[in-house]
Amino acid sequence: MTIRVLLADDQALLRSAFRVLVDSEADMEVVGEASDGAEAVRLTREHRADVVLMDIRMPGTDGLAATRMISADTSLAHVRVVILTTFEVDDYVVQSLRAGASGFLGKGSEPEELLAAIRIAAGGEALLSPAATKGLIARFLAQSDPADDTGRDPDRARRLEALTVREREVLVQVAGGHSNDEIAERLTVSPLTVKTHVNRAMAKLGARDRAQLVVIAYESGLVRPRVE
Repeated sequence: MTIRVLLADDQALLRSAFRVLVDSEADMEVVGEASDGAEAVRLTREHRADVVLMDIRMPGTDGLAATRMISADTSLAHVRVVILTTFEVDDYVVQSLRAGASGFLGKGSEPEELLAAIRIAAGGEALLSPAATKGLIARFLAQSDPADDTGRDPDRARRLEALTVREREVLVQVAGGHSNDEIAERLTVSPLTVKTHVNRAMAKLGARDRAQLVVIAYESGLVRPRVE
């Protein structure tokens, strides 16, 4: 099945480069280009995109607002948003995940990394690797005060009560950025069993994907951020 990709960036030259790269792959195609967030939302609906590569800083409606709009639209529940960011805007990373993005990728990434990110997102996985990415999420979630529980979401904390002990264990591992195979090895179970627990946790917690599970794990207080 061909992955339908929408490019959202206000730099035409960058969009052109991404289009050439994506269209060179047999299993994906660019179905549209947007120069601002509002256009990205409209074209996502119009072209039924599977994955949106979304820049954060765009004129008018920015990428963060556009991501929220896409995530809030039940008719676009299948759409996965990958935020394109730079080191200068890493403070938007957690906001992006909270808005519904499936992950984020640096604009300086290698072509192979970008293509892999599209496939990972289309498959419903979260872009939470390499290890440095996991550290970023933890650091930004800790910026308020890791010892202060006032920022925790009590509703999400209560919803964790619906999880089984094993589902909680798996959620902690997911929050650490580990893959199903890695979690299976750590918990001495099969990858299929891990996948089942992840899917059940997502259903019980109302999470779109693994990236949202990570946010819930931190915001509920199940996992505490560590500042290096």
